[in-house]
Amino acid sequence: MIDCDVHNSWTSAEVLLDYLDPAFREYLDRGEIPGPRGAFPHAHRPWLHPEGFMRYDAVPPSGVTPGADLPFLAEQLLDRYSIDYAVLTGDESIEVSTLANPYYAQALASAYNDWMIENWLSADPRLRGSLIVAPQNPQLAAAEIRRLGDHPDIVQVLVSSGSQRPYGDPFFHPIWEACSEYDLPFAAHLGGQGGLNSTPIACGPTTFFWETHALLCETGMAHLGSTIAHGVFEKWPNARLILIECGVAWVPPVLWRLDEDFRALRKETPWLRRLPSEYARDHIRLTTQPLEVPNSPQALWPALADIGAQDMLMFASDYPHWDFDDPNFIRLPEDWREAVLDGNARSVYRLPAQEVVDELAG
Repeated sequence: MIDCDVHNSWTSAEVLLDYLDPAFREYLDRGEIPGPRGAFPHAHRPWLHPEGFMRYDAVPPSGVTPGADLPFLAEQLLDRYSIDYAVLTGDESIEVSTLANPYYAQALASAYNDWMIENWLSADPRLRGSLIVAPQNPQLAAAEIRRLGDHPDIVQVLVSSGSQRPYGDPFFHPIWEACSEYDLPFAAHLGGQGGLNSTPIACGPTTFFWETHALLCETGMAHLGSTIAHGVFEKWPNARLILIECGVAWVPPVLWRLDEDFRALRKETPWLRRLPSEYARDHIRLTTQPLEVPNSPQALWPALADIGAQDMLMFASDYPHWDFDDPNFIRLPEDWREAVLDGNARSVYRLPAQEVVDELAG
């Protein structure tokens, strides 16, 4: 099993000070981060979670932040579920996308990447890292990819889904070019609502957290359509977009709509040679958390099968967040389980084949 969304954290953002460019240390030292001093919280967002963002039982015995204690994380997640690999997606760190100063934002992202490599990837062979970049300045983000993109345990480039514009826009093409050079997927994780990205819902700000959380998938729709329409996958044939925690049930009808409009208006984008759904099946991947549950649970699968989602879905637990999905209870068609729980992620992240893992473990 491969878990594609595990949120590692820190006891305090001050752990980044030793890794931060000296020009920006004073910013962090005096608390210039999104929210209260000591951590990037979720409290700077306009929507407050009524119960808290973390599982109550994920607080380690030491009392530190959930996700900050690797031995406890390993016991509660990796060991309990026999997970071969966990892809670390950070937590507060992707909130750099909400900062107005792109230079400071990328400095924080770079400091996090160095801290994560030294303190997490070196500590457990089951861990793989996401290279976090600040997309506000694509040139700086591309430079960060070229700085660390060849690290053997880095498996993707990660941004927040909350963005100033859709990620297929040519503004972001320097990031796609650098990802292509290192054959790294470009992943967008749900979030970033705050700061520069204060209205990630199409009609403007919503009122309640549950309402907002349910509708944030609209950012995933925009990025999916944009990357296809702007020809990202024609320009870089090895490019892959991974949408993390953006949901999956909306994908079939959106692709159906894109296919229909493209058939009628294809002269608008003459660089596209295939249907949007065909690009999606080959180049876009989706994590299972949250996996929507219809009133009739089996109603979801025919629509997903129609777009070939058995090749697109990858398991994610979202540990240690409040909406964690226990892999023992995830509902999947039996003939999809091996691909969704293991094979699809193993392929897109270029992880060793299962027999190699077993041999190393032995």
